Amino acid sequence: MNALHDRIQSRHARVGVIGLGYVGLPLAVEFARAGFTVVGFDVDSSKTDQINDGISYIPDVRQADLAAQVKAGRLRATTNMAELGDVDVIDICVPTPLRKTKDPDLSYVVRSVEAVAATLRKGQLIILESTTYPGTTDEVVQPMLEANGLKAGADFFLAFSPERVDPGNERFTTRNIPKIVGGSDAASTKVAAALYGATVETVVPVSSTKVAEMVKLLENTFRAVNIGLVNEVAQMCHAMDIDVWEVIEAAKTKPFGFMPFYPGPGLGGHCIPIDPFYLSWKARQSGFECRFIELAGHVNGSMPEFVLARVVDALNESRKPVNGSRVHVYGVAYKRDVGDVRESPALDIIALLDRRGAVISYSDPYVPHLEEGGHSFTAVSEAEALRGGVDCVVIVTDHSAFDWNLLVTSGVPIVDTRNALRGFSSPNIVRLSGRVTTSATDV
Repeated sequence: MNALHDRIQSRHARVGVIGLGYVGLPLAVEFARAGFTVVGFDVDSSKTDQINDGISYIPDVRQADLAAQVKAGRLRATTNMAELGDVDVIDICVPTPLRKTKDPDLSYVVRSVEAVAATLRKGQLIILESTTYPGTTDEVVQPMLEANGLKAGADFFLAFSPERVDPGNERFTTRNIPKIVGGSDAASTKVAAALYGATVETVVPVSSTKVAEMVKLLENTFRAVNIGLVNEVAQMCHAMDIDVWEVIEAAKTKPFGFMPFYPGPGLGGHCIPIDPFYLSWKARQSGFECRFIELAGHVNGSMPEFVLARVVDALNESRKPVNGSRVHVYGVAYKRDVGDVRESPALDIIALLDRRGAVISYSDPYVPHLEEGGHSFTAVSEAEALRGGVDCVVIVTDHSAFDWNLLVTSGVPIVDTRNALRGFSSPNIVRLSGRVTTSATDV
């Protein structure tokens, strides 16, 4: 351990990062900025080529920062997994999606670990960052790495450190988000903590890989459950003709005992819609039923249908059916000001509208093209869409670039699922819950 620890402290350790997406590329740049020589690994040659040309394709990574590290010779990328044997540290940051059956899909992790095992040598540190169920590092990764005779804790180091990336968040980044680290043994925890301690502001060691894996699932399940609660409240408020947004704004004035969460068209992204299912799947293996968590998932999963009902309401006011109506979607990314459409509720809403015969178009400054349900869509500008004539607009993602005044004054019926039009009072606005009213703050 001392040899690798010393190499980390002196910045002579060579670091490899497998998976150069929203998690891996920012991490690779931070390692390079800290003085390490970094090699990024990805099966997508278009990504490795762009990195080697100093081009960033991840909005959270400033191109100038990436280019500076490439020019200084501290960062390069390759598709050649055989080079994994040449680095001292390997950080695995690959996707962990769900199968259609809602079971964990560890295929990307397994393929990455197979590549690591093929060149594994004594003294290397292997870290898994991909979100997964408790026990993955011990039960899946470790046996694969030990198959050729080397032992974790004796011959190589093994740890789990959950990624906590929030794409588009300018305040909290890879560098200043505290890093959880749990090793397969005390020595692995210590050396992994030393690596991250040289890179990020705060490191939080925990007692095991299972604890570290569970931390990430708790964080995102907490969000999913609370969003599920407020989504159900939104549906309840609609049934009782109450503006849920006004309720939340008033409730959050309480200085203790309440944390505001906000309803929306459904969950999206690479973590919150997925992680609770990883947790409930693993719990079932232990004979435990996560009824509360799974109920929240059911509520969140029902929101696109609820949005569809609001579209029907909006078109009804104009005496128009969904079938044949031109419905324009504002924003298809899963959150504002990013271009990521993974698990975006917009995809479900578009599919529901398509099945009912709507003619669909969309605007999104971050997503120029979209493939969904066998259809290929190209984004159009807001002004072009409104000029062309649409029967209804659905605000799914409230990008800051959108011109809300232009939209409201167009007179087109609008279904606002994000409360983007707070402050506007117009009969053509259909809120997620409650009727259009002038709030007390507007009086």
